[in-house]
Amino acid sequence: MDDPVSDAASLTPELVRDELREWLGDNWDPDLSLLDWRQRLVSSRWAVPSWPARWHGRGWPAWTEDIVAAEMARQGVVGTPVGSGMGLVAPTLLAHGPDPLRERFLPAILTGQETWCQLFSEPGSGSDLAGLTTRAEADGEEWVVNGQKVWNTSAHHADFGMLLVRTDWNAPKHRGITYLALPMDQAGVLVRPLRQINGHASFNEVFLTDARAPLDHVIGDVGDGWRVAQTTLAYERRFGAFFSGRRYDPAPRRAFAEARAEAEEHFKPYIWYPQRAGRVDLLIEQARTTGQAGDPVVRQAVARTLALQKVSGWTAERARVARATGRQPGPEGSIGKLALSGVARSAAAAHSLIAKSSALLAGPDAPLAGTITEILVSVPAQSIAGGTDEIQRNILAERILGLPREPSDDRNRPFRDLPRNL
Repeated sequence: MDDPVSDAASLTPELVRDELREWLGDNWDPDLSLLDWRQRLVSSRWAVPSWPARWHGRGWPAWTEDIVAAEMARQGVVGTPVGSGMGLVAPTLLAHGPDPLRERFLPAILTGQETWCQLFSEPGSGSDLAGLTTRAEADGEEWVVNGQKVWNTSAHHADFGMLLVRTDWNAPKHRGITYLALPMDQAGVLVRPLRQINGHASFNEVFLTDARAPLDHVIGDVGDGWRVAQTTLAYERRFGAFFSGRRYDPAPRRAFAEARAEAEEHFKPYIWYPQRAGRVDLLIEQARTTGQAGDPVVRQAVARTLALQKVSGWTAERARVARATGRQPGPEGSIGKLALSGVARSAAAAHSLIAKSSALLAGPDAPLAGTITEILVSVPAQSIAGGTDEIQRNILAERILGLPREPSDDRNRPFRDLPRNL
């Protein structure tokens, strides 16, 4: 692996750009395979400059990530993969280890050789995630896992799953959980798609029947999975940043073509996410098209939605700046998720006001070929996915404002003695 060029203390944005441009000039080759290019990128430590030098980075400040990403995009260079490997697993591993798993998984995440899915929620444990009942028992050199998970995006083609299991039924429910890296391609893992009310099938349910994971595939420590999961969830609430689309040069060069195919496959389950967010971008156009741009009630609804979106954007920018200074995800994640839920509901209400009864129509003859209907049936998911609005309010109330916790008798009792959904 190449040595970092500059000491972190002497860095400036201009120096970072100059060094990157020089390196790209000598090394970027769009005719390489995507794997060969990313391996070269990782070896140079330019893939993730803010990561520790031991783990393929340069130990630079977090703000350098934005500088490097912007310069690579400006020069049309393919970067690291999209998806939960980079967005969730890598930061969780960096925060909690252990070193053997960092060595095992981080290189394959950075190059895109292995993909991941999230196996947290269960049919009886959604918002009450700590009430999960999927169990893992040690058997020689392996964990044997039995249970069911649900709402698992990309589980049908992921190589590994971020799996929360219960390993100690005598501990209180938050302290008997372990975080495992589960190989998905095995007989004990059955993945079935879930058809949604909007017609898409973006999620799966996963049945685990004597599924197996190596005994040393524990992220963090045995029994400490709840704390590790909080890191993953904090990154998940960062406004879906790692779900943002990435555009590649359409030129038929190998690295571009393979990166484009990789991104298209990854984003297939998220095709309806713009509708889930309310499609604020369509409101003004629809008001004008239907001749209601001068209606004061419509104008008020549209203006209110645009104002909410602007405020949400400021929160997102504050979170971005916090990350650029090296701060771990904080309360802005929950604030931002609540804000996005409010924007989506406001947009759906405004679309209904504009389209009136036609908002209930689907098909090619409906407003925007049925897009309005898809917005209305998709928006409720915004308040549920990644932790409900109620959960976000509890997080802010208890952890940020210091308000008393909700009354509960389950924090010190053994989990096996607690009433639970069966």
